[in-house]
Amino acid sequence: MKRSYSKYSAKDDLVWLMLRPWIFIPRVLYILLTFIFLFLRILFQGNSKSKNIQKNLSKYLFDVITDLGPCFIKLGQALSTRPDLVRQDWLTELTNLQDNLPAFHHKIALKIIEEELGAPANELFDEFPDSPIASASLGQVYKAKINNKYLAVKVQRPNLYFLIRRDVVILKFLGTFLSPFLPLNIGVGIGEIIDEFGKALFDEIDYQKEAENALKFANLFKENPNIFIPKLERQFSSERIITTSWIDGVKLRDRALLEENNLIPASFIKTCVISGLQQLFEFGYFHADPHPGNMFALKGGNADCGNLAYVDFGMMDTITNSDRLTLIKAIVHIINEEYYLLAEDFQKLGFLTKEQDLQKLVQPLKEVLGGSLGAEVGNFNLKNVTDKFSKLMYSYPFRVPSRFALIIRAVVSQEGLALRLDPEFKILKIAYPYIAKKLLTDNSEEILDILLEVVFDKNGQIQIEKVESLLNILFKDSENINSDLIPVANAGLKLFVSKKGSEVRKNLLLSLIKDEKLEFTDAKKLLAIIRNTFSPLNIAKSAVQNIISTV
Repeated sequence: MKRSYSKYSAKDDLVWLMLRPWIFIPRVLYILLTFIFLFLRILFQGNSKSKNIQKNLSKYLFDVITDLGPCFIKLGQALSTRPDLVRQDWLTELTNLQDNLPAFHHKIALKIIEEELGAPANELFDEFPDSPIASASLGQVYKAKINNKYLAVKVQRPNLYFLIRRDVVILKFLGTFLSPFLPLNIGVGIGEIIDEFGKALFDEIDYQKEAENALKFANLFKENPNIFIPKLERQFSSERIITTSWIDGVKLRDRALLEENNLIPASFIKTCVISGLQQLFEFGYFHADPHPGNMFALKGGNADCGNLAYVDFGMMDTITNSDRLTLIKAIVHIINEEYYLLAEDFQKLGFLTKEQDLQKLVQPLKEVLGGSLGAEVGNFNLKNVTDKFSKLMYSYPFRVPSRFALIIRAVVSQEGLALRLDPEFKILKIAYPYIAKKLLTDNSEEILDILLEVVFDKNGQIQIEKVESLLNILFKDSENINSDLIPVANAGLKLFVSKKGSEVRKNLLLSLIKDEKLEFTDAKKLLAIIRNTFSPLNIAKSAVQNIISTV
């Protein structure tokens, strides 16, 4: 059955709702009163040490969010991924927002299937259950069977278009009206952030678009043996039905559950974070809703990288090549403690206006980020930095560009997922070696420019300590040495003899010559780094590891 859902339009949808005051006014009052009662209950009971009170309060919080509908459930799902922000007893209840919501009536689901696919479910499938196996914010999933294979049949909730259209407009209205009284300073206004949220939700309720998203995502990861995407069954899919192959796996929500199934949590954290980094920094196309209900740990893989399945491709987004490169620069500048350059990155990304005096931000950025790494990169804690940054935003004109709304959601959700499996997880412990490897092995012109910025200072002098630091971060453990050494050496040789390499050779020579004499101290340091990193033994180990990995 064909229909054409309109795209989200902030102006048109606002006019639509304003012309229907009998819908608008009661809904606004209901939402406001609901949150007032919730706020008062949390205010008086939130700090109670009684387990029974906290259990009832967490259940009340779940019921409130569920009752308010899909838009609010989506917001609650984001909270359910953050064990560092939400107390554990509440988190356990909020986790049910991911895929354990009250189901809509089975007869309605059967009617939707027949309308969309042209025949009753019992004629389309060999087996079709009487109840869903999971129920989420926008649909519920049935485990059907045909030709001796199981399928996941997701049926959209009824009346979604109206519910989302109404509540996104009201959220924007309330957000815009209340933002001056809220402890926020996001520059562009909360309304623009809600607009991005609305666009994403409207895309998410078109299952034909989700099907195309799934195919695109699968194609991007087709060479990755650790990432699995369920196969789309087009003949059983439409705008309100999407059917895929069934995934047998363990959801990434509980460390103990993974260990019970002889799965190593750390291996799935690594696969999850690395695949997320690939989406942002290589593909420019990313899953914007990576909560534990949308990711499954699978058997296979190894202790280093586990096999991971992604599902639910309704909320996807893109990032431009320019933004990707600037983010890579920003990470490098954080690690190298180059705060003026970091401020320039923020300005280029749109977090700071062009009129802002960047020099005034150097010391505040140093105070926020300078102690965040501790003794090493792995000590970086995104939550601590976010807390400090929130305070910084009151004093300086930082803004959150609306195009970053889903990027921030994806990164925050992913770190939250990892923290559920490992409370000591530090995102840069995985992210910076990934960035280091990309800098050292990517032959694109833009990445080479960033690498040269790290290796040479503005005067063209080699920064030996930074070269050593970059290699140390990448090759901190023997596994990375074994797998990455030959690609790094190969990329280095290609660069050195390339046209771009003429600049490298010139700067290197000038760096090692001072007062028309060879500077032996720097030359010895550089040779020692090369000798220690690219020793015959390490090269041999890397060759063996690469041969084994291809067998």
